[in-house]
Amino acid sequence: MFLDLITKETFYSALTAETKSWQAKYLAMYSTQWKGFVIDPALMLIPADDHLVHRGDGVFDVMRCLENRIYQLEAHLKRLDTSAAAISLVPPAEYAEIGDIIKTLIRRAGEKDCLIRVTLSRGPGGYTTNPFECPASQLYVNILRHPVYPDHYFNEGIPIITSQIPTKRSFFATIKSCNYLQNVLMKMEAVKAGCQYAVGLDDLGNLAEGSTENIGIVTREGILKFPEFETTLAGVTVQRALELAKGLVAEGLLKEARFDKIPLHEAYGAAEMFLTGTSFSVLPVVRHDGRTIGEGKPGPVARSLLGLLEADARENSNLTTEVGTEPG
Repeated sequence: MFLDLITKETFYSALTAETKSWQAKYLAMYSTQWKGFVIDPALMLIPADDHLVHRGDGVFDVMRCLENRIYQLEAHLKRLDTSAAAISLVPPAEYAEIGDIIKTLIRRAGEKDCLIRVTLSRGPGGYTTNPFECPASQLYVNILRHPVYPDHYFNEGIPIITSQIPTKRSFFATIKSCNYLQNVLMKMEAVKAGCQYAVGLDDLGNLAEGSTENIGIVTREGILKFPEFETTLAGVTVQRALELAKGLVAEGLLKEARFDKIPLHEAYGAAEMFLTGTSFSVLPVVRHDGRTIGEGKPGPVARSLLGLLEADARENSNLTTEVGTEPG
């Protein structure tokens, strides 16, 4: 019966009664609810009355680990701190040890390449919108298997569409909150259109960002442009990409690299276009709303930035944090 009473004794059996294929990517989870971690995906749960669940009242950040090195840990945590402060969310005491928590969890997960998702929530305590009914904030850390993207995404490029979903207003656009309904609808729109990615426009018709990605173009004049952060999230990857692009300017591959406004018509006429994000670094875009971008194939700037970012994530000792081995 679907209305059978589940007791403490039968709860775990009920959770594991059937295999859930999507959980194969879940490696480990830490929660201040338990004061510990689990490696069984069936136990990676959050209380239904956590305001994170029913109000989206929380913030998060995602970083990658390659070959047991966490890339840009400090930059991601700084952005997480900024987001938490913007919504007056004070992290729990355990957050002071977040670096050690992440490294220990990666070691227990058992994979050298993974994604780390750190979430700060208002915590459980009721079902109203009143954040003060939550006795304490909570920390959740999830280790996920690193996604593998098809080779043709990088070798042949991808199509994108312009989303019709309104983008977030500037205050909310600059906070990496857990309220991602607009992002979800953008992704749905893209998949229904036969592609995987969409990009939104701000109120003035300029490129903003994708559902979880930043976007950039190279103009016909050789200028690399990324949308400004007034109406987009300050992407950690895109900021690093701009820094690395300075080397391409010095080499003569680019004339300039900067944050700027990008009207839609300028995007359509770009020599190159690409997405940037934590898990894939750079994805070249070859069609936008059915229009061919540049020569219709990945361009030299996209290929160069992809190589630079991937090497940076593996070799830059100043921006990577060693996971190490268990002490003792």
